[in-house]
Amino acid sequence: MSSNASSMSTAPSMPETAERGLTAAEVANREQNGQTNRVKTQSSRSVGQIVRANVFTLFNGIILAAMVMVLITGSWRDAVFGFVIIINTGIGVVTELRAKRTLDRLSILVASDYVVRRDGRNVEVKHDQIVVDDLLWIRAGDQVPADAAVVETWGLELDESMLTGESRTVRRKAGEQVYSGSTAVSGLALVRVNAVGEHSYAATLTAQAKVYKKTVSDLTRGINTILKFMTFLVVPLCVLLIWSQISAVGGWNHALATGEWRTAVISAVAGVVGMIPEGLVLLTSLNFALAAMRLARRNTLVQELESVETLARVDCLNLDKTGTITDGGIAFSRLVMLDGGSEGTSNADAVRRVRQALYDLANEEQPNGTGQAVLAGLKAEGVGAGPIAARVPFSSARKWSAVVEGSAGPAGEKGRETLWYMGAPEVLCSAFDGDHTDVLDMVNAYANDGNRVLLIARADMADPSAFADDPHLDPHARPVALVLCAERIRPDAEETLAWFREQGVRCRVISGDNPVTVGAIARKVHLTGDRAPVAMDARELPDDVNELARVLEGVDVLGRVLPDQKKAIVRALHTQGHVVAMTGDGVNDALALKEADLGVAMGNAASATKAVAQVVLVDSKFSHLPDVVARGRQVMANMERVASLFLVKTVYSALISLAVVLTRIPYPYLPRHITYIGALTIGMPAFILALAPNTRRYMPGFLKRVVHFALPGGVATAASVLMAAWFLPSTMGWDVDASDADLADLRATCAIVLFVMGVFVLGRVARPLNGWRGVLVACFAAAGVIGLFIPFVRNFFALVVPQGRLIPATLIAMGGSVAVFFLCLWIVPMIWRIIARALATR
Repeated sequence: MSSNASSMSTAPSMPETAERGLTAAEVANREQNGQTNRVKTQSSRSVGQIVRANVFTLFNGIILAAMVMVLITGSWRDAVFGFVIIINTGIGVVTELRAKRTLDRLSILVASDYVVRRDGRNVEVKHDQIVVDDLLWIRAGDQVPADAAVVETWGLELDESMLTGESRTVRRKAGEQVYSGSTAVSGLALVRVNAVGEHSYAATLTAQAKVYKKTVSDLTRGINTILKFMTFLVVPLCVLLIWSQISAVGGWNHALATGEWRTAVISAVAGVVGMIPEGLVLLTSLNFALAAMRLARRNTLVQELESVETLARVDCLNLDKTGTITDGGIAFSRLVMLDGGSEGTSNADAVRRVRQALYDLANEEQPNGTGQAVLAGLKAEGVGAGPIAARVPFSSARKWSAVVEGSAGPAGEKGRETLWYMGAPEVLCSAFDGDHTDVLDMVNAYANDGNRVLLIARADMADPSAFADDPHLDPHARPVALVLCAERIRPDAEETLAWFREQGVRCRVISGDNPVTVGAIARKVHLTGDRAPVAMDARELPDDVNELARVLEGVDVLGRVLPDQKKAIVRALHTQGHVVAMTGDGVNDALALKEADLGVAMGNAASATKAVAQVVLVDSKFSHLPDVVARGRQVMANMERVASLFLVKTVYSALISLAVVLTRIPYPYLPRHITYIGALTIGMPAFILALAPNTRRYMPGFLKRVVHFALPGGVATAASVLMAAWFLPSTMGWDVDASDADLADLRATCAIVLFVMGVFVLGRVARPLNGWRGVLVACFAAAGVIGLFIPFVRNFFALVVPQGRLIPATLIAMGGSVAVFFLCLWIVPMIWRIIARALATR
């Protein structure tokens, strides 16, 4: 025996058994061979890998290279845009480290002490000290720590719902297998361990679910597409910009001799930085994080920030019955008397006697789940234990239990004692004299409505002690009442499902329980509204994924579903283009949650299930799901709005850069100009707009809609700035090639034009401008103007207050900008539609 085990205190007394268990030498040998119940837990990625994945990104590379180029010139003020790298990277690293910590804690089994039999004695050992071939005692309340075969049993009853999804408890007989992860709810058994650690059933499921999966949102995918496109454009354009700016200052020899190469580099970076929507990447991360914080206040944990966006696209929700629609518990519903009445109409004394008998029948030493529900329900109504002369406990082999009323209880007729039976209706009725078809019809009707039905029968007897010695069913007994129990339905389930129906989300219930029972519960919560839900046994589902997808379109409820089938169902729905969310709480749900676009776990779920889920409802309230989906829709709808705002900058920066290269003019503004203007007309307003209420359901086509909106504003802005850069020098008599003052005046004027166009674009994005949106645009427009008159701001960002000769130049440029803006709003969409129509007809 291991030293750790031997040092434990003597275990509680157990029933007598001839089994002696392993010797100390045999235990030591298995420990040396690694046959212990220890499971290694580590995430799929190390801290270093997570940091590298977030630091070395395409976005960070572009911004860092641009920042380094500016810093080499010594103009650190033009490099402030680089701080976005630190913030964005920090958010990504923190998010994934949080996911890693969750995965590192991944464990299905609850670590606790267990009693094993070794050398003929019962000793307590830790969870990971159990070895192969150990004789293990499984007691009521224990979670089975390893796979094992039953050697001896004293009424062991297991809850395997965390593994199979079926909420009914099961009795295990000698020779049958029990699996790690199931929980003993009543009885006792001695089992022989045959699979430990990573070879156990629970660990096998965990291994499949325990691979890190990064959620890639449609929004993130769209931004990445823009960044990839910009990469192919930025590198050659940056080289061409530097070349054109060197040419503009007199060539390489002159630029190197005079140091004007620095101005050329800064000008080139101004074009490059403007083309990259760095604020959009940052705002996306911040908005996801803020949404996660808001959800956390509603007891909803978002484990991956990008999954917030996935919430907006969900159109198919697969619900696990146990733990989602029901809370996993059983409740005593009512007693139905079989004399033609019910509790409210039958003889009061008869009802009282039946209720007392029901309590006494359920009041065993270790009642099962149904017995516990009956006791809880009757105790709440004031019923207590009565005197019992004899008892026959429930047996899975007999399917019934019995009690004989004690002598101090109500006297039976003619001095005879009353014998009460409770058990499976079909078993009892088949043993009683007479035709009980009507009773069985009632039983089937109640069962089809989602109830668990037991039958109570009574008989008179003269010798209770004889019955205790030879328990049997008296053929003269007669049925007197039905006991109805049902799974407790969450009070918020019906309202929540109604919300999803209104939002166009198709809900299906997928469970390991009997499809008839699941279908009945689905009817109670109006899963499909006024229409009766269509239920199906999962054993009849086709294996082919395309055929499975076709069948699923007409099915609302699936019962007897295996863990692999849940995963296959999600895959089949994906083939039809559905965005699938999956809820669950058991280990059997883990694989399906991982396969789904969005996995939602209940707070009382198994550790493995919570680890693979993107969203965890901490307090297990199904009613939080509408809040979760609504928050996702708000994020996505608003981010689509502000993405258009950022992409306008990308469009006009690319067009201006291209025009600068082709015409070899000095770049019309500095990087610090675009930092100042972008912050006031894009960055800060976008953050506020992203927080606005918005319940619009997200539709595919994010990138197409964003580009369609951004093109007119981008083209108008580029045209306005370029017209000022091309025509103002000749109109105003400025020599921008020879005079630094004239170039500074031109750039200051172009910056004002850029700011005005930015305000116009902001107003277009923020529409309607009534209420707070109009105030928002006005405030940021005013902030931009006020900044011109603050010395520190003006000097830091190289701004100029129009005065003297700049006043007419500014007025001319602004007048032309307004005309160009409204002209582009009309012409560009028309050209876009013509091109789209031409491409569609090809």
